[in-house]
Amino acid sequence: MRWLVGWSSATTGPAASGPAPGEEGRAVLPVGAQLVWGDPDPLWAVGDWRPDEVRVVQADPETRLAVFGACGATDDQLRVGLFAARGGALRHLTAWPGSYTAVVRTGRRLTVTGDLAGARPVFHTRWAGGTAYATAALPLADLVEATLDIGHLAALLACPDVPEALGDGTPYEGVRRIPPGHALVLRGGAGDITSFEPTASLAVAAPPLAPEQAVDGVRDALVDAVRARLAGPRHVPDPDGRDGLDPGPVPGMGPAERRAARGAPAPGIGADLSGGSASGTLALLAAGLPGRPGRLGGHGERLLAVTFNDRATNGGAASREAELERARSLADNPRLHHVVVAAGEEALPYADLESGPLTDEPGPSLITASRHRRRLLAGSADHFVGHGARQVLDAHPARLADLLLDRRRRHLLRPVTALAKADGSTAQSVLVPFTVYRAARKLARTPYASGIADTARRLLERQFADEPVAAGAVDASLAALAWCRPGPAARWLTGEALAEVSVRLSEAVQRVPALSRPGERRARAALARQAADHRVFEQAAEVRSQRLHAPFLDNQVVLACRALPDTLRVQPGARATVLRSVLAGAGVRDLPTDWGATSHLTHAAEVRAGLRGAIDGLERLFDAPLLADAGLVEARVIRKALRDAAEGAALPMDGLAELVSTELWLRRLVARRGSCWTGAGAPRQKAVAGGVVPRARLT
Repeated sequence: MRWLVGWSSATTGPAASGPAPGEEGRAVLPVGAQLVWGDPDPLWAVGDWRPDEVRVVQADPETRLAVFGACGATDDQLRVGLFAARGGALRHLTAWPGSYTAVVRTGRRLTVTGDLAGARPVFHTRWAGGTAYATAALPLADLVEATLDIGHLAALLACPDVPEALGDGTPYEGVRRIPPGHALVLRGGAGDITSFEPTASLAVAAPPLAPEQAVDGVRDALVDAVRARLAGPRHVPDPDGRDGLDPGPVPGMGPAERRAARGAPAPGIGADLSGGSASGTLALLAAGLPGRPGRLGGHGERLLAVTFNDRATNGGAASREAELERARSLADNPRLHHVVVAAGEEALPYADLESGPLTDEPGPSLITASRHRRRLLAGSADHFVGHGARQVLDAHPARLADLLLDRRRRHLLRPVTALAKADGSTAQSVLVPFTVYRAARKLARTPYASGIADTARRLLERQFADEPVAAGAVDASLAALAWCRPGPAARWLTGEALAEVSVRLSEAVQRVPALSRPGERRARAALARQAADHRVFEQAAEVRSQRLHAPFLDNQVVLACRALPDTLRVQPGARATVLRSVLAGAGVRDLPTDWGATSHLTHAAEVRAGLRGAIDGLERLFDAPLLADAGLVEARVIRKALRDAAEGAALPMDGLAELVSTELWLRRLVARRGSCWTGAGAPRQKAVAGGVVPRARLT
């Protein structure tokens, strides 16, 4: 895992800040770190950063900018961004292609930028009279010897995609997260959170783009995002520092060392051809752009395209063969080298839960990490994934209410008609358009505070009857037509846990104004949840020396997709249509006729098959669960739910996955040894050293 850490103390003297790192006699150091710059406000890079992933420019000894990650800016653009940030303008720092974190030091002022989606979060905590910050929460929890925030875990299980329930918290007491679209500004140890997104007044004043212009913007943003990953190192620092780059050592391994590393993936660029139209689009863009996707031993300069072929589920044979045929058709390209990774029961979800790294936070990817690691091991050192495309391109069902608020009723006709056909021809299908329209109108007329209060009431009264279990598109859309709703795992939480989350929601209504419409707000929340899950996925399925790239979560791609009109988003097949246009604009036009087909049914069959095969181990996992020690669940209730689901009962499989992954994460967290810090002044114990907080914590 790679992360940054630093802090800002109240004064430059050791008396105010306590033992701090940097100078002799100050002995708190992150384990395995490289110093980027020193006192009075030091910054470190921790982990196996590549040399081209750490870039530092400086205008003078007091003014520096460090950029970590895949950033498509030139050195001149970095300098312009540094001068703009010195004057207080932050948007320049977030406008470059790629996915990165920028840190600016101007005198005693530090600015650390997050991203619009939340895939590159920034955390902070009060420490030694100042503020410590990092791009991972666990190191800060170790630094302040934090305990578990059981209330946050309850909210994460009860309402995972409701920002009002989660707030700015983390699973660790005292460690906070800056919201997506914001930056952390530190002045003399005091922290402030500021937004770098366009203000609401500017957004309202700007005229909406025509659909063609908006799609062109998405194409340009995606092409730039992919090109930023195809480019190699953009600058070799002058060892004397005469060019303004930091003359100190840059952390990371060189290409030769990475290739020699045991288990390292093939050098070059790769992408998935299984997983949907989004990852396929990235593969075709990367293969078609000028550049060097990579030398794949004996295959020339071609992009490595990976298809995952799951042979463990008989019910999905037809869908599997159709996906393989689409992949072979797409891979019929002189710049693509196609690899099919076949796997059986050993790669099903819930397989090999005993092994795996400790992630920063819990996430549903923990139950599928072993499965995805098999696919990624066959990939390249730089591998594209399509995560986030659904959230940035598709229309959340709540956007139908936004159309009603805009008095665009006629644009609801095609989406509601498509919903009526999605679940097959039934006697009730003629009533579906009216039912959906009525639900959208109700949401459009429901005030924000009333919607949040209704969810808080439903949690207290345990009303989960309308949650989609084995429901089709209509039921799922109707359930999503709300300001917020309980998550799929909420039904299995204890009354005390649900009451805690209900209080959080009630308090949030008083302090969080509704500055956006329901569809826009729900879409942003869904994107933030996906970005957080992607970050856990990166850590859980990590392959040594490999970098996963998710361009759909980049700032510029997110902004371009937000410019798509709602009237375009809500149309059936809108995502595939937009991506076809993106590829056509990039010169790729020969796509399979069924390109863009979804595979949700196959995924559901795989999850249920994996649960059946792992049921004995899962029951043992919940013999004496830590979640029960924390007062969040009753062990016998979860064991019964797991057994019923394995036998075919219609239960929310996503909810069970969240419960299992959270229990796994807690066990790995409590069992860990060592700390993220070293030195004479390091914390005396790691975070959560005392285990899980007892049940009484929730009362």
